[in-house]
Amino acid sequence: MKGLPQLTVETNDEAPVELPLRAVSNAPVYYVDTEDELLGAIENLKTGTGHLGIDAERASGFKYSSRAYLIQVHRTGSDVFLIDPIPLSETETWGKFTSVCNSFPWILHAATQDLACLAEVGLIPPSLIDTELGSRLLGLPRVGLGAACEQLLGFRLAKEHSAADWSIRPFPTAWLNYAALDVDVLPDLARVLMEQLEVAGKTELAMQEFQHLLSFKPKPFDPNRWRSMTGLHDVKDAQKLAIARELWIARDELAQRLDVSPGRLVPDSSIVSLVKSKVSTRSELASLSSFNGRASRTYLDTWWEAFSKGQNSRELPPLKLPNTGIPNHRNWANRYPEADARLQALKPVMNELTLELEIPSENILQPDLMRRVAWEPAEDIAEQLIEFGARKWQVEAVAARFTGALAALNL
Repeated sequence: MKGLPQLTVETNDEAPVELPLRAVSNAPVYYVDTEDELLGAIENLKTGTGHLGIDAERASGFKYSSRAYLIQVHRTGSDVFLIDPIPLSETETWGKFTSVCNSFPWILHAATQDLACLAEVGLIPPSLIDTELGSRLLGLPRVGLGAACEQLLGFRLAKEHSAADWSIRPFPTAWLNYAALDVDVLPDLARVLMEQLEVAGKTELAMQEFQHLLSFKPKPFDPNRWRSMTGLHDVKDAQKLAIARELWIARDELAQRLDVSPGRLVPDSSIVSLVKSKVSTRSELASLSSFNGRASRTYLDTWWEAFSKGQNSRELPPLKLPNTGIPNHRNWANRYPEADARLQALKPVMNELTLELEIPSENILQPDLMRRVAWEPAEDIAEQLIEFGARKWQVEAVAARFTGALAALNL
């Protein structure tokens, strides 16, 4: 395994420093990209104790896929391992690695960001602690990893490469050193966090939330996602919407084939400007200055083919999608006054609970669930909330108060 050199950080002695800065991992750090090195990492992790701190680095904004390009792991008493899954995830040794990792309870920060890409390579936790979610439940005003370290561990965390393109090879050493910090701090952060949650009487509700995360699934693909392009909302012509749809599909397919973020090929603004233009020939498209982006001319045939397909399509999209759920709550006051009255009665309940529990209202109960209760409250609101997917502690916190607030309306 290739150990990483420790970085030095220049500081300005004249500048006031409230908290010490941690710029490098306390534990030794090793970069792993061969099977022999991975076997060594496996044996070393077995010597550690407690939960497995784990994190993943993707190339969001650079690549189409959300795959993990670096996976960091660490346990108390073990070294920190920065594992490159690109050359390793299809090897026989990788199965041994996932088997070991999946036998430990995990610690992640903002678990929903990484669970899907880790599952893609066979890494699935038996149980977990999410230090970001736990920080929310504890009532911390800021819940990023650096902020949590400041508030719970008493040091600042050097965070300078979080938006890097992690698909680049080889990795700059500075990136790897900073990536190591993301897991080096997790065991201590989780320990202090769980101690504080115990003092606050929130251990049980935290464990319910962590258990719920094990069933997390990313949102399914939305075939109407093309409608969310900025500026398209004021297009009221179905044929032009068909053009927008075909251009979006063509860009998405090209981005997937090239594994490049769609917006890096042609931005939304370019597609919408083309949709709104009076272009009628390929040469006019080629000369349209507002249609730009790094692939706007190199794949001109692709764009013109998509434009023409939309222009000639008889499968025209509706100007507005039918409402498959409850109506937008912003329209309730004028169109559904009774439902709006119920919603307004529930809001103070959530505000009171936020102050009492010192938990953000959206973590006490998702706003959508509150609106669904207000739209059509059941006779037994506790059962209704359970059907909606609320956790036991959430139901216990809000159901009786919701019932009382709605009963007081006498509608």
